[in-house]
Amino acid sequence: MNTVSLLRPWLLFDLGAEMQVLSWAINRPGFVRADRIVWREVRNADLPAGLDVRDWFERTLRARDLEDAVAFLTSRDVSHFCEATVTVGAITAHCVATVGLSNAERIGSRADRSAQDWGTINVAVRLDCGLNQTGLIETLSIATQARTAAIIDTQIHTPGGIATGTGTDCIAVAAPEGVQEYAGLHTEIGEAVGAAVYRAVQSGALRWKSDIGAVHKGMTGHG
Repeated sequence: MNTVSLLRPWLLFDLGAEMQVLSWAINRPGFVRADRIVWREVRNADLPAGLDVRDWFERTLRARDLEDAVAFLTSRDVSHFCEATVTVGAITAHCVATVGLSNAERIGSRADRSAQDWGTINVAVRLDCGLNQTGLIETLSIATQARTAAIIDTQIHTPGGIATGTGTDCIAVAAPEGVQEYAGLHTEIGEAVGAAVYRAVQSGALRWKSDIGAVHKGMTGHG
């Protein structure tokens, strides 16, 4: 049974069993095997200038016996995480997301965020059906598409236009090993993953827009 535990500054997504995970997370990126995906909330004081962030994060994870986890860093308050579970036919997708948009970007443009706190969108999605690596890659593309659609529909304005994400987003998808290699929009897998990610990310984006975006106009803020 996959469960989510909030132990701020940590958020832990227990996958229920060891399975294959694909991501570009700072800790254990690429194709790996893991039984949990974790978030670590950070503030400016945690990451002073000149710090080797990867080394610091590895040591921080090791101190919590989490070094084998796929792990994200975020400046978003992890207690504001959002989740959604969607079942389509025999397929169930469970998504957990934290959404900070203070460094939102429009695809194809790049604003100067050097003097601002950086937010990020971190998404983890777990499937209960077996996939091969090709299927996992397509699942990651569907989750990315759903993230983008949710942010576009939230209507966050940036100098380059309506935001499509942030400059530091990260997505992880997890599934048991199997033979299924198709996970596109015409499949139950694609529908379930797309709906779960869209709902969780849009919920998080709307909350950020309400709590922070109205106060920090011009896309400055915390998380």
